[in-house]
Amino acid sequence: MAINGEGLLVAVSGNARMFRQSGNYVVRLGNKVLATAKAPKGGGLPYPRPPDGGRWQWLFTEGGGEGAERQARLEGDRVVYIKRTARTSQVGPSDHTDIDAITDVPGIKVGHWTDEVAATGCTVVLAPAEGAVGGVCVNGGAPGTRETDLLRPGRFVDRVNAICLAGGSAFGLDAASGVMRYLEEQDIGVEYAETHIPIVPAAILFDLGIGRADVRPDAEAGYAAAQAASEGPVAQGSVGAGTGATVAKIGGPERRLKGGLGTACERGPDGLLAGAVAAVNGGGDIVDPEHGTLIAGPRADESGELLRGWELVREGVNPRAENTTLAVVATNAALTKEEANRVATVAHDGFARTIWPVHTRYDGDVVFVLATGEVEIDETGYVALEALAARAVQRAIVRGVVCATGLAGVPSAQEWTAQVMEQ
Repeated sequence: MAINGEGLLVAVSGNARMFRQSGNYVVRLGNKVLATAKAPKGGGLPYPRPPDGGRWQWLFTEGGGEGAERQARLEGDRVVYIKRTARTSQVGPSDHTDIDAITDVPGIKVGHWTDEVAATGCTVVLAPAEGAVGGVCVNGGAPGTRETDLLRPGRFVDRVNAICLAGGSAFGLDAASGVMRYLEEQDIGVEYAETHIPIVPAAILFDLGIGRADVRPDAEAGYAAAQAASEGPVAQGSVGAGTGATVAKIGGPERRLKGGLGTACERGPDGLLAGAVAAVNGGGDIVDPEHGTLIAGPRADESGELLRGWELVREGVNPRAENTTLAVVATNAALTKEEANRVATVAHDGFARTIWPVHTRYDGDVVFVLATGEVEIDETGYVALEALAARAVQRAIVRGVVCATGLAGVPSAQEWTAQVMEQ
């Protein structure tokens, strides 16, 4: 896959490749030319016109600028077809919300702190001032977390004021202290005497192997991210907790590609919303589960080519690496603490659909849930919420990798697979 300078998604099949030849871009499958397009002035990648008689199928979308979208589809091995629409982040008539981000859930705010030089950062998800019912599910074998025990059923505190996701390995947990300080200044948190105690669970991912290992998100970084939080569109890609994230690390760090941070939101019945934000630092391949398309795999020796990490595992390659994917799911549903924890468990299905392998002993995979309580749901609505939460996480993971840009010598999947090969 590749994205041009305007955010246009250009997707080709796992075996198809894009080359530059005589001023044109050529998409080929073996010796067969699938499509050609002239190289645009000023850089970027073109998008080929669909062949005659082609049928449209939705793959997924990314921003096309000026409030519009260009949508891509793949039909077997033929090529990608592109279509422009007037609706932002829409795949189908009513699947998603207007911003298509976790901030579509009323009261939810997101802010980032990013250090591109050190290749690290943190992301803060703020709940409404009165807090939200929290839940968590830790499925990775090597997690780094804070305040997760209090989210479990049977614990006294049931309302959460913010979630902090950070790079920096265990050092990055310090960022949550800054979030607490910011919220305390706003008189947010559990009241005690003349002060407030904000409840800020946190989780970290390992990014010390990229950029500078001696620079990590600290309390000041967490404060800055909380201060920057807003209800508007959420920056995606190599930002916040996704700044130093990498993926497809099976086979060694020299084969990895850039991970990132993504977000999405699903609309359900009777006004039900389930949004997610994910910082994608998985060691496995990244797959688009809608069509089984490989988005990111270990870099092959040939420029622009991808290996399949799970095949390397089959051949006996140890998948050990510093891996972790973190997600926050927010919903406007009214949930008990037990239900919020159950949604967090089911939301891990979004990890399993997109990251191969995942939840290994080397991963620190965590999903948090925030339920703001605006919409009462029955049993049918709850089952719908479980499904929507997993899908929102799934799409957020894909977006995190698709929107990423290369950093600290690690190329993004789009940059690697779209490398120009002069012939």
